Amino acid sequence: MPEPPISSAATDKGMVRKRNEDQVICRPDIGLWAVADGAGGHGSGDVASAAIAEALGAIPPGLTAAEMLAQLRLRLSAVHQELTEQAAAREQGGTIASTVVVLLIRGEHYAALWAGDSRAYLLRGGMLLRVTRDHSLVQEMVDAGTITAEEAEHHPRGNIITRAVGGGDELELDKVVGRVEPGDRFLLCSDGLFKDLPEAEIAALLSAGRDAAALIAAANAAGARDNVSAVVLAV
Repeated sequence: MPEPPISSAATDKGMVRKRNEDQVICRPDIGLWAVADGAGGHGSGDVASAAIAEALGAIPPGLTAAEMLAQLRLRLSAVHQELTEQAAAREQGGTIASTVVVLLIRGEHYAALWAGDSRAYLLRGGMLLRVTRDHSLVQEMVDAGTITAEEAEHHPRGNIITRAVGGGDELELDKVVGRVEPGDRFLLCSDGLFKDLPEAEIAALLSAGRDAAALIAAANAAGARDNVSAVVLAV
């Protein structure tokens, strides 16, 4: 059975934004790591991401893997409901929402759950694999064949997400599961990282053993137009 992963986490407002609406969550005690990115342009994104961080931070230790998954879904659904009600009660209307990507590791297995365009990557054998698939307008355009994946990274409508905690009637979380292998490196990140740092450079930094702070620094050096968050796990 692999040893528990060694993790690092960092978040920064980037080079353009005046405040940081991202949150990083590190719970090695229960094998849970996450990134939440308050939905830009909707207002109160920091409220939404903070609510997610609080909910995940309160999950108690000692749960089985099945109980962990159930608690994760239960708590995120409760946050979704709370944010939806808060937004409905505001006079100015609008949405209070956040993306979320969560990684659970238990023994030789992992599960990634997400809503929105914050991503999970896996570096294995020198190859960078994208574990998650964005819930975004440009991803739908890529799937439809109207734009290429390269064009999507710099598309003017690249900030429009189609799922979020606090967005829509019910929370929909996608899930991917797999086996953990020695030498694996996982990355969770907000879109502020991969929109200014090409995946080839992300792969090079992870292959060199760089931590989350180094990835943030590289994104800032590239101009980081958005808040930037990263969690790196080394198995």
